Amino acid sequence: MSLQYSAIGWNPAKRSYDLYLVIGVASYLAVFAGATAILNPEATAETMLIRALGTCAFVLLNVILCIGPLARLNRSFLPLLYNRRHMGVTMFLLALGHGGLSLFQFHALGDVPPLVSLFSSNTRFNSVSQFPFQQLGFLALLILFVMAATSHDFWLRTLSAPVWKRIHMLVYVAYGLLVAHVMLGAIQSERSPVGPVVVGLGAAVVLSLHIATAMRERVVDEEPQPDGDRDGFVEVCAFDAIPENRAVVTCLGGERVAVFRYEGRVSAISNVCQHQNGPLGEGRIIDGCITCPWHGYQYLPETGSAPAPFTEKVPTYRTRVVNGRVLVHPEALPAGTRVEAARV
Repeated sequence: MSLQYSAIGWNPAKRSYDLYLVIGVASYLAVFAGATAILNPEATAETMLIRALGTCAFVLLNVILCIGPLARLNRSFLPLLYNRRHMGVTMFLLALGHGGLSLFQFHALGDVPPLVSLFSSNTRFNSVSQFPFQQLGFLALLILFVMAATSHDFWLRTLSAPVWKRIHMLVYVAYGLLVAHVMLGAIQSERSPVGPVVVGLGAAVVLSLHIATAMRERVVDEEPQPDGDRDGFVEVCAFDAIPENRAVVTCLGGERVAVFRYEGRVSAISNVCQHQNGPLGEGRIIDGCITCPWHGYQYLPETGSAPAPFTEKVPTYRTRVVNGRVLVHPEALPAGTRVEAARV
């Protein structure tokens, strides 16, 4: 798919992922509808559907934002990460349904165009209790649309990985807008504090997981490095400390480097996968290729290049093994540069 940009192929893993996702969403909507019928029987079907779609999308967004740090803290969560973009597109469609129905119910029945009504019917930006929260939701929906529209690997390749990553980091801006949207909406329309409390707890969980992950990753980046030898090589670890067909990750020259051991040899490449910046050092060598643990992109350890016909490349580093100790030169070589592997 990444080479020919054909339509998405649903392999067994994707089918299972999407099946569970559809079952989860359908179950949530069914439970929400039943609970609304019992606890708030006077609510109209339109209101129930608007709230069901909106809350489901918001819950799903919280789950999506938790998957990344959870996968960094515990590898057992990696299966949730593989096809997370499917979850993101599903979340956008739910949010789009919520926004479309809300726009129709509250702004499409007058003599003013719906979007004009959305932005002109309430301009009390200096009031908390009357703040125009619907506009915040609309701005968040625009961001989610851009992310969903560029989720295919065609856009990742066309825009380049750094640009694509910056666009998709806007999810945190959208999340902040939606937290404010939900909080302000609940304050203005609900008497019960349950809604704001649940939203606050969800935001606290997301923030806590990201902080915990940042503190763990910081240990790698701040690990003190010994001085280099006369040729500038820096000692990383003992050869035996690297598991066979796996790597240790170290920080050299301000960049993370993955040092792999395989068949009595050692090679070092950049830790950053060109697909979605996945951590190559947490992957392993399969069929002679370093395989990213996120989406399976592969690179040859001595060249940092993906096997043909793929064209991704990452920087490589020179290595040495002296008296059972692994040394790496901190200067990165251009992406795709062949470096002879160090042998024991």
